[in-house]
Formats: sequence, C-alpha cells, structure tokens
Amino acid sequence: MENVSLLIALGAGILSFLSPCVLPLVPSYLSFITGISVNELLKEEKNPKVNKITILHSIMFVLGFSLVFTLLGASASLAGKILLQYQVWIARIGGAFIIFLGIYFTGVINLNFLQKERRFYFKEKPIGYLGSLLVGVVFAAGWTPCVGPILASILLYASTTDSLLSGIALLGAYSMGFAIPFLLISLGLARFLERYKKLKKHMRWISIIGGLFLIGVGILMMTDYFFVLTATFNRWLPPI
Repeated sequence: MENVSLLIALGAGILSFLSPCVLPLVPSYLSFITGISVNELLKEEKNPKVNKITILHSIMFVLGFSLVFTLLGASASLAGKILLQYQVWIARIGGAFIIFLGIYFTGVINLNFLQKERRFYFKEKPIGYLGSLLVGVVFAAGWTPCVGPILASILLYASTTDSLLSGIALLGAYSMGFAIPFLLISLGLARFLERYKKLKKHMRWISIIGGLFLIGVGILMMTDYFFVLTATFNRWLPPI
C-alpha cells in the first residue's frame, strides 16, 4: 500500500474530526457513552476509576465507527475491481466530484441539502461497553455532511485501488486520523475545552483548508498525477 496514500487518508481523518459539526460535540459524546455528565467528567478527571471508564468507552466507540468506515473501504475497492475496465473514468469523474465537494467545503457555494443533519439519535445509550460500540457504528452510518465530503473523496480513491486490502488500509488510516484525537481528548477533556475556546475562532479556516485539500486530491485524480505523486514519494519513504 502506498505510503503517501495512507498519509493522505490519515490527514483526511484528522480534517474530518476538526470539522465544525464534529469537534464541538466531542464532550457531549464522551458524556453520552460514559453516562457521566461533562461537569462530572471535568471534576473527576484525575480520578483513575473515571479515567479508566472514559478511555474504555472511548476505545469501544472508536472501534464502532472504525469498523463501519473500514467496511465501506472494502466495499469501494470491491466495486472498483468489478468495474476495473472503467477505473480511468471512475478516477476522472470521481476527481471532478471531489473538486465540487471541495468548493462546497470552502463555503464558496451553499447547498442546503448537504447541510441537513443525518445523525441517528438514541434517547438512552444501550448498556455497557458494547453499547458504546453500537453508538460508534451508528455515528459512522449516519453522521453529518461535514464528514461526508472528505470521506467520499477517500472512498472514491479506494474504488480506484488494485486490491481489497488497499481499500481496507485506506479507510483504516482514515479511521485512525479520526480516532487518535478523540482518544486524546478523552484523556484530557479540561485541556481540550480550554484550548477549544482559542481554536473556535479558526474553525472557518479549518473548513477552507479541508476544502483546498479536497480540491487538490480531485485535481490529482482527474489528471492521473495522484498515482505519479505517490510513486515518486514512495521512493523516499520507508514502507508501511
């Protein structure tokens, strides 16, 4: 699997996590999956028992959405293999679509149907750690459009890869980019809330950077330079 492709997928996961409709809701999700209020989590942050509960629930939550994202990657690769003879056109049409999503992500165009919530809600969380896993699955299956454009770009690229394992690896890297910051915040919620106040004013720029990232990936896919770029960089990077 190409090193550059995995790094791009990892970066895409981080950008998805930083999107305006995910990052601000992380404390609420931590409270929901642990069954402990945000105020209580902050108060008991140095309590080893609370820390253990928080990290275990967070790991199960992360495994839940990672499972769905990885299965999506496998499905995209499988679809790409079935349509192997059309992969050049899939890359070009997919690249054009990714550029369109990138322009939307920068805020240049406004599409109301992409701004509606697509989340599923639980009135009460299913009991235990398996419940947190299930919440993670539901999170991945119906999250907001903020995740959609970047996730779609990685899935479209996965559909042009040459093996099922490549698609799984790509979406595994994407999931890791999403999971690592979530787990870090679960270990230091107070520090996150303190820094988020400063980060909040830069959320617009994060969206613009995400949009430019998508536009760049789309152009590379349309012109076939994505594969040239990865081949060039792979000569200089150690194998993953």
